Amino acid sequence: MDIVNIHEAKTHFSKLIDSAMNGHETIIAKAGKPVAKLVPIGPEKKKRQFGVLKGKVKISSDFDEPLTDIINAFEGR
Repeated sequence: MDIVNIHEAKTHFSKLIDSAMNGHETIIAKAGKPVAKLVPIGPEKKKRQFGVLKGKVKISSDFDEPLTDIINAFEGR
């Protein structure tokens, strides 16, 4: 990761863009203080499709019943 000042970034903007396209990150600084980061854009995330597992997953009717043996162990019974 390189750090370049604003003037250098403006002068070599095309090269910095090519570098970002190849996966390189560059920090842009103003008076030596980092203010921005030039990074490559990754592939878009796929949107979630709801209902894909409908009918494939079964939940027990007592899944939310208290686990008495675990509760008793925590309470020292």
